[in-house]
Amino acid sequence: MDGTASVEGVVGRRPTIDRAELARLVEAGMSVQALAAHFGVSESGVLQAKRAAGLAKPQMDHGAALPWTLSRAHAQSGPATNLRNLSVAAQGGRVAPERLNTAVRWARRLAEQGLDVAYDPANGFTEIPASPSGSHVARMLESALKAVEPG
Repeated sequence: MDGTASVEGVVGRRPTIDRAELARLVEAGMSVQALAAHFGVSESGVLQAKRAAGLAKPQMDHGAALPWTLSRAHAQSGPATNLRNLSVAAQGGRVAPERLNTAVRWARRLAEQGLDVAYDPANGFTEIPASPSGSHVARMLESALKAVEPG
């Protein structure tokens, strides 16, 4: 024997990911795919290790912006994307300026016309008159602008 251990035939042994090395490589900007190849694990394994090491970015919660269960066909629609971008901005996240501008223009148009959106899984988003208690879109717009506008 040459002193190296073989893992062939060993069942259930998981490769270990050194947290210090993981932190260094994440800081250097290595992708999840590259990290998986480097450590010999799945991308899911890398993501789990990043979460365990406190290296994963916190997930944003868009439940307030999209309080409906969207069908797959509508998840990337204009209204869903605009509401999600307003939500990211409201939570202090970074949204590409052109995407935020699109979402703000869309929401301002609806708010100025006294409109809101409704969602139906069969038909998607529709514009409806805002309720007397206020507009969901207008509230999302206000939250986003409050977070991104100085002062």
